[in-house]
Amino acid sequence: MIDPYAPAPPGAPPRRGEPGRAPLPVRPGTGRFLVLTGVFICAACGLVYELELVALASYLIGDSVTQASVVLSVMVFAMGIGSLAAKRLRCRAAVGFGAVEAALALVGGLSAMALYAVFAWSGGDWAGVPAAGPRCLLVALSLAIGLLIGAEVPLLMELIQRVRRQEAGGAVADLFAADYVGALVGGLAFPFLLLPRLGQLGGALLTGAVNAVAGAALVLGLFRRDLPRRTRRVLLSVDIAVLAVLALAALLAGDFERAARQEVFGTDVRVALRTGVQEVVLTGGEHGRPLDLFLDGRLRVSGRDEHRYHEALVHPAMNGPHARVLVLGGGDGLAAREVLRHPGVRRVDIVELDPEVVRLARRDLALSRLNAHAYDDPRVHVITDDAFRRLRAIPARSYDVVVADLPDPGISDSTKLYSQDFYGLARRALADGGRLVVHAGPVATRRRVFWTVDTTIRSAGLRTVAYRVEGRGACSAGGPDRAAPGDTDWGFVLAGRTRPALRLDPAAPRPRSLTREGLAIDRRAAARTRVTGLQPSTLVHPRYGG
Repeated sequence: MIDPYAPAPPGAPPRRGEPGRAPLPVRPGTGRFLVLTGVFICAACGLVYELELVALASYLIGDSVTQASVVLSVMVFAMGIGSLAAKRLRCRAAVGFGAVEAALALVGGLSAMALYAVFAWSGGDWAGVPAAGPRCLLVALSLAIGLLIGAEVPLLMELIQRVRRQEAGGAVADLFAADYVGALVGGLAFPFLLLPRLGQLGGALLTGAVNAVAGAALVLGLFRRDLPRRTRRVLLSVDIAVLAVLALAALLAGDFERAARQEVFGTDVRVALRTGVQEVVLTGGEHGRPLDLFLDGRLRVSGRDEHRYHEALVHPAMNGPHARVLVLGGGDGLAAREVLRHPGVRRVDIVELDPEVVRLARRDLALSRLNAHAYDDPRVHVITDDAFRRLRAIPARSYDVVVADLPDPGISDSTKLYSQDFYGLARRALADGGRLVVHAGPVATRRRVFWTVDTTIRSAGLRTVAYRVEGRGACSAGGPDRAAPGDTDWGFVLAGRTRPALRLDPAAPRPRSLTREGLAIDRRAAARTRVTGLQPSTLVHPRYGG
């Protein structure tokens, strides 16, 4: 009986299409090591593509939990389909693997640029559906990358068996061990190396280049004797073309990013930087143009009417003792500006996660002018920390007023800052007679979210008064997040151990946009939208929608 795995006689042509050993240029042990190294690199690249799609989609579309769920579920499903489809290529495993890796390098490497381009130049919306364009492309990219990653597994299994025959269980164990270790390295490299040093676009392009080189080296180096000369030339030409496209994209990435940023934020972008926490963009503020501050693509400050938002947030909470004030968020200094207008303030502590936002608020001429140079006041102290973590460390009854100037409650990354646990910590930090004020999102378009905030605050043992302040139209986004179509107001909840009075401090300068009578109207307007029967949001059971 002829052993199909026996090496071919000297001088005999390679047995292409047979299950025997491939004619390798190295010893089988070395060849097996090289195949497993290829598995390691390809697994690392595959996980980077996955994380990059999740991160960029969360930045462009929002709601990181939803984006992660979409990418992971679609990709895992596609991997199963890809594995089944690749069974037909097992008889030509080497050339099939080379083609799969070239396609994966191209699609994965360009995925971030494609997603950003659709978001910027399509306006994000199709047929009136918010972010429909980026969402559809996100699903398509996840499907394509998942299909290609899934196709790798049976092809690599065939290749490792052609290097040296072994039991199926041992081959599977070796293959998946290298795959999982590679995924670990890719998962750690993305947040700690690629994203901070190269950004979304550069990180994806470099990963694609590494993927293309690794696939080409494995096929054209280790298995070159198992391929016809014409096939080798075609694969080499394809890999060179893929690398050329990725290199060209890398050369144009800077111009592309500037053009896309201008399309999204306008032509007067003055500052654009990625910090260790988020992307910060400043537009306008010069030559009579209003200043806008964007954090991770969301409008946090609009110079057109930010005073309406910050006056409504701060001034009602300052009616009462206010010597010690804690501002959670508000690194732009605008909430502190309103606090400092009240006589009797002795100390203002600002808890801001991103020190670069504070640096801009201090040093940028337009932004520091807008916040009335609040950071030059010796009563203002900055604490760089997460708001939840900081509240846990604050002694009981430390502050007369707590101002929660935080991202929108509808963003999944912020749900812990709108949880029963968070408000319980805020209640502990309040002195007797102290007040907590919370921005709770728009009332008109997201009533359930707004009243869930109110319900959650009350579940922490506080009494509440809800009120809403009208904006200046659907594009008026002076509050913490870019306005969705139809958002025309800002909702707030004022709370204390006893029910606080919704009034203005008579000893403070009168705000430009608030009156006592207007606040009474704002309270009644919010009350008419009340939604009953809602459950409080907790850390383990968040109840805010996107």
